[in-house]
Amino acid sequence: MATPVHFTINASDPARAQAFYSAVLDWKFSQFGEMPYWGIETGEDATIGGGMVQRTDAAPAEGQSANSFVLTVLVEDCDATAETAVANGGAVAVAKTALPGLGWTVHIKDTEGNIFGAMQHDPSAA
Repeated sequence: MATPVHFTINASDPARAQAFYSAVLDWKFSQFGEMPYWGIETGEDATIGGGMVQRTDAAPAEGQSANSFVLTVLVEDCDATAETAVANGGAVAVAKTALPGLGWTVHIKDTEGNIFGAMQHDPSAA
């Protein structure tokens, strides 16, 4: 069984993307040397960390479906997370959906065209 240990976000405008993820998910960023690469601290008790790299090719086309793994993060409130994302330049890519007996999920498009999932635990979701 393989356990996720790292993720990478591609960004056309890393400063804009860092501002987005800092506001929406409270992530911290630190540049790695002189490279266009930033480490991402996802939380004190996080089991996975990540990085952000300067995108070297075109951003995903508007309306293009995800063609990579979608990372899902655990949040307290899907609605509040989606609202914060939109207020910070993101968009809802897939509306909030019930995962019966587990909770709720919503897919969010960041300022760089990347999509990530947010999940809220709620055993009463139907």
